[in-house]
Formats: sequence, C-alpha cells, structure tokens
Amino acid sequence: MPADGASPASPPAADVTIPGSVRDDDQGTAADVRRPLTIRLAGPRGFCAGVDRAIQIVERALERYGAPVYVRHEIVHNRFVVESLEAKGAVFVEELDEVPADVPVVFSAHGVPKAVPAEAERRKLFYLDATCPLVSKVHREAERHYKDGYLILLIGHAGHPEVIGTMGQLPQGAVRLIETVGDVAALDLAADARLAFVTQTTLSVDDTAEIVAALRAKYPSIAAPRKEDICYATTNRQEAVKAIAAASDGLLVIGAPNSSNSLRLVEVAKRYGCDKAQLVQRAADIDWDWMADVTALGITAGASAPDVLVDEVIDACRKRFAVTVEEVRIADEDVVFKLPRALT
Repeated sequence: MPADGASPASPPAADVTIPGSVRDDDQGTAADVRRPLTIRLAGPRGFCAGVDRAIQIVERALERYGAPVYVRHEIVHNRFVVESLEAKGAVFVEELDEVPADVPVVFSAHGVPKAVPAEAERRKLFYLDATCPLVSKVHREAERHYKDGYLILLIGHAGHPEVIGTMGQLPQGAVRLIETVGDVAALDLAADARLAFVTQTTLSVDDTAEIVAALRAKYPSIAAPRKEDICYATTNRQEAVKAIAAASDGLLVIGAPNSSNSLRLVEVAKRYGCDKAQLVQRAADIDWDWMADVTALGITAGASAPDVLVDEVIDACRKRFAVTVEEVRIADEDVVFKLPRALT
C-alpha cells in the first residue's frame, strides 16, 4: 500500500517496447552477428521523492551559501551521487566534530538521532535536515506511541542509519529492534503488554508482513501504524521486480551494497522466479561471463540510483548484444516533497 503522499498504483500497463537496432554496433555494419538480448526494464525504478529532495537540498545549499557544504554521512546510499556532489563542493563526514563552525551542514535522508541536531544547536551550527518526510513520519509515530505509554518494537535491520535514527528519537530502552520472526518468538513480554510497532521504510514487503503477522499472533492488542511505514517507492519497486522476475533469466539491480532497498530488490527477484539476480553499482561492475546464457535480462534500480546509471548499463549491453528494451511499468509516481524554508 503506498505511504503518505503517494498516488495509488495504476493498473498494470501494457509493455512498451523500445526497439534496439540490430545494426548499432561500433562499426555500424549491416550484418550484425551479435545475439539478441531482451531487456525487461522495471518501472518504477531509481530515484524516489525523498532521495530527490535530499540531493536538491545539498545542491541548493551549495548554490546559496557556496562551497564547502558539509554533509553528515552519505546523503543517500550511492557512491555516484556522493562523488557528483563532492565535485560540486560538498564535504562528507561521519560526525559533527569534523564540521567547522562557520559552514552549513546537512543531515542525510536516512534521519538522525535527536542527539545530533541537539549537538549542532549547542555548537551554533547552521544545519539543514534532509531526512525523508516518510522517515520523519515513523519518528513521529514512535514518539506518539511512547507518549501514550507503549513500548515500541521497531522492525528493521541493526546498524542501518535509518534504524539508528529512529531508535535515537526516544530514550534508551524505549525501542526494541525486531529483525526476524525468530526475534518475535524470543520476546519475553506479557501477552497483554502495552506494545506498538513501527518499521524501517525500506524493508521487504513480504518479510515484514510475516513478522507483523507473528507479532499480532503473539500480541493481539499490539498497536500498528495508522498508515503503512514501508514507503511507496520501496513497495512500487518491489512490485515492479515481481512483474519481471519470472520472465527474466538474469536480473541486475543497480544500486549500492549498503542500500537496504536495493538489496531487498535482489531478494525479491530470487523469491519471485529469477534465481540469477545480483547487485551492481554501475556498468563497469557487470560480469559479462555471468551474462553468457542470459537472453532476457531484467533491469531495475534502487531508490537512490540515478537514471544515468540505468542508461549506462543499457548502453553497455547494446555494445555486446542486439538489444530490445521492454519497459514493464506497474505504477506511476508523482510524489514531490517540499524543500526546507531556508532554501526556498
């Protein structure tokens, strides 16, 4: 189900075929001996509204305040994006103690513990918060439940920046992390305990549903989010992969190895019929021997991977195969998030 601000998914559209020339090799010869390759391109793919907003915040800050603009952690999980912003004057650091007193600092899209803006204010730093509004929604839910006397169970992955940020909204001990159905079984709380759950926004929809079902079976009165916490973009990209997986004998997910939503797309592809699925950061990472027996290649991109990297992979395929591209689009997205007032 789409999260806040998302338009409802439209009915599956007919495939749109973009013919690949059989004479588009480097020499442009009429006799093309390359074997055919059908690329099934998942849609939606690539940037979500939260990622687009975060990148715009850094770019607008550079335009308005000049370089350098410091950014705490990767603004989004994609090295191409990070390096592109570094070339424009952004400086990425791990913690605030690396930020000078007289420059702006941006907090990443994943969200930060409350201690981070508190420290920025103590040091009188000018900061811009690029936390995705759908992550902020989860923060507010957790705070509301805590205020109402609930113990919060957070479904997510240990060590992920979003999980660290969400747990950091409340005092230590107020949130317990749940990663698997086994973690639910191990909970030693009373059946009538006052509990509420929230989730990381970039999880596997199917895995999370199993964990939620286990929680509700064990704790029937557990409070749930008012609206789905897994964001519309994560859900749509997973549904699009489900639509192409079974018809693909190989599938590439373009994304970073530390990108939760990208890793989930690989898992979804394997679960829904394409055992041969892998993550690549860009075209240079493709193992062409891996492609030896692939005649139908699925391609998608995680929510922090730009379109240029998708185009790069398709172009690399065109140099080696006679390519036909079929886009399979399961939803259209028109979500836009406002920029901070300081930049408008």
